[in-house]
Amino acid sequence: MPLFRPNIRLGNMLYGRSPVDVNPVVPNNPMRNMHRYNPMRGVNSQVNRARNLTNSAQRMGGMNPNMPRGVQMPKMPSGQMKSANIRQSAKMPDVMRNIPQQRQGYVPQQASATMPNRAYAPNVNRRMPVMQGQMPPAGARISAPRRRNWLLWIALVIFGLVGMSSLLIGGGAAFIYSNGILPGVSAGNVNLSGMSQSEARAALENSWSEITLRDGQRLWQVERESLGIAIDTSATTEEAYWQGRGAGNPLNAIFGDVEITPFVTVDINTLTNALNAVIDDVNIAPVDAGVTLVNGVVEATPPQVGHLLDVEATVNQLQSMGASALASGTIDLVMIEVQPQIFDSSGIVQAASTLLANPLTLRVYDPATGDIVFWTAEPEEWANWISASSDPSSATGLALSLQETPLRVFLASEATVFDASRFIDVDEAVADVQTAIANNVTSTTLRVYHNDRQHVVQSGETITSIAWDYGVPYPYVQQANPGVDALTVGQTITIPTVDTFLPYPVVPEKRIVVSISEQRVRVYENGSVIQDWLASTGVSDSPTWAGVYQIISHEPNAYAGNWNLWMPYFMGVYQPIPGSEFTNGFHGYPTRGGGQILWVNNLGSRVTFGCIMLSDDNVAWLYDWAEEGVVVEIRA
Repeated sequence: MPLFRPNIRLGNMLYGRSPVDVNPVVPNNPMRNMHRYNPMRGVNSQVNRARNLTNSAQRMGGMNPNMPRGVQMPKMPSGQMKSANIRQSAKMPDVMRNIPQQRQGYVPQQASATMPNRAYAPNVNRRMPVMQGQMPPAGARISAPRRRNWLLWIALVIFGLVGMSSLLIGGGAAFIYSNGILPGVSAGNVNLSGMSQSEARAALENSWSEITLRDGQRLWQVERESLGIAIDTSATTEEAYWQGRGAGNPLNAIFGDVEITPFVTVDINTLTNALNAVIDDVNIAPVDAGVTLVNGVVEATPPQVGHLLDVEATVNQLQSMGASALASGTIDLVMIEVQPQIFDSSGIVQAASTLLANPLTLRVYDPATGDIVFWTAEPEEWANWISASSDPSSATGLALSLQETPLRVFLASEATVFDASRFIDVDEAVADVQTAIANNVTSTTLRVYHNDRQHVVQSGETITSIAWDYGVPYPYVQQANPGVDALTVGQTITIPTVDTFLPYPVVPEKRIVVSISEQRVRVYENGSVIQDWLASTGVSDSPTWAGVYQIISHEPNAYAGNWNLWMPYFMGVYQPIPGSEFTNGFHGYPTRGGGQILWVNNLGSRVTFGCIMLSDDNVAWLYDWAEEGVVVEIRA
C-alpha cells in the first residue's frame, strides 16, 4: 500500500495528499458510491479524517503517537523538513493548487449519510474556515468561529481610561488648588486662576470699577456706581470656586475656559439718568450735503448719516438680557440712525465759491471794557463747515449754512484766551455766525459775558464801599448775599456780574463815557470821540453810581414823582434798586410846575439826584444818536 495517496477529501474540502486513506475503497460496497458522491457527510467522519492526516504528518516530522513509549522516529533536520515541505508542495496535484474561487474561505459542511447520531444534525450547515494548503493541528476540533464584538471592548476600555484620567486629573487639580479657583475659570473677563475667594473678590471689584459704553468702535469709560450697577462679588466668586469641584466639567475648569457670568443688580432710574447725561458726547448729528475747498476750487461733498442714543431702548435691552448683557463689563448702546435732510449740494457750489473768497471773521466784543479781538478762519478751514439747507424761496431750493459741530470746536479753541471771569455764549455765537452766512456775509460780532466775582472782605470795608469799587449799586450786592447784615474780615461775598446791567444786545460801534470827576460826557463811534460835553451828575447824598450800563429806554419827557420834576429827552441808564422802576439816566434841564427851568447855571457841577444832565441841545442830539443797547460807562 503506498504511503501517500494523491488527493483525499474532507467533506468537500481538499487538503492535499494524506498518509492514509480515511475511507478505503471497497469493491462492490454499496456505501462506497454514497460515501463518494453523497453531498451530506458526517461531521465526525470529517474530524476523524483530519486527525488521521495530522498523525501521518507527525510520523513524517517527529514523534509517532502510535509507537511504543520511549521509541521515537528520527527527526528530520529543519532544512530537510523545509525541503520536504517544498517537495511535497511541488508534487501536489494541479487540482489542489487551482481550487475554484467559490471553494476558498468558508465552505458548507456536509452531513454523512451513514451518521447514526442525530445529535449532530444542528451542525450540518455550519461553516468551517479553511485556508488553502493548510493542515489543521493534531487533535483540533473543527467548529464554526465565534463572532467577537471587539469594537465594544475597545470602546469600554477607552471610556474607562478617560473616566479614570478625569478623576485623577480633577482630584489632583482640586488637591493642588484646594484653596483656590481652578486655572481655567474666569468671571466677567477677569482671570481668577489660583485665587482664593477673597483675592477673587478684590480682583473683580478692581476690574469692574468702570463700565464700558460701546457704540461699534467708539468706547466710553464710566464709573460703575454712577450707572447704578452693583456686582455681588461674593456670589460670583463662590460660583467660580465650585467650577470643576461640584459643578461643571473638571477638565474644562482645568484645561479649558470656563466663563462665569457675574451676579449684578442694576438701578434702572440711575442708569437712565446716567445715559441721558452722556447723550451730547455719544450722539453724532447727521450732516447734510455741503461743499469743500480743494486746491482753491469749491466741490460738493456727500451727506453723512447721524447716530443718536436711544436711552429707553438701551435700558430695555439691558433688562431683557439680564446679567449676560454685562458679562464682559460692557454695555452696547442702542443707536438710532438719523438721515440728513439734504443729499445733493451741487446747487450751492457757486454761492459757496463767492463766500469762500474771504476768510470767516468774528469780532469778539467785551462791553465791560470795550475791548475787541478778532478770530479768523481761513477759507481752507471753514469751507468744510459749509452745508446746504432747505430754502424754498431760493432759485435752487437751497441755502448755505454752517455745520454746528466744527463751528463749536473752533469757538471753544479760540475762547481759551479768556480768563475764568469771561466767556462767550456758544449757542448764541453759533446762531450769530449761521445768520451771517445765510445772508452771504462772512463776518459778525460775538459778545463776551462775565461771571459773578468773589471778594474777600478786608479791614475797614463795607458793602457800600465794596460795591462802589466794583461799579455795582450796593443794593445788588446785598441781594447777591442774602442774610449778610454785617461784614467780617476774611469773609467772602459775591459780586454780581456786570451783565446784570446789560440786558440788551450790545452796539460795539458806539459807546458813551461819563466822567464823574471831570463832570464831562464823551461820545465814541468806531473808537473815536465824536462829542465831548460838559455835564452834571448826582450830589453826594444821591450819587450817580459808577459802573457799566446801557441805554435801556427813551422817554421824550419823563416825570420824577419824588421831586416833582419833568426831564426832557430822558434816556434810562440803570435802576439803582433791583426790581424797581426808578431809573437814573440822561436828560436835559428839568422843569417844575410847567414852566420853571432848573439848574441851567449849574451845568458842570453835581446838582442832580443821580442822573446825568446835559444841555437841551446836546441831550436832544444824543437822544437821536444812542439807540437802546449802546453801552454807557460811568467812571468815578
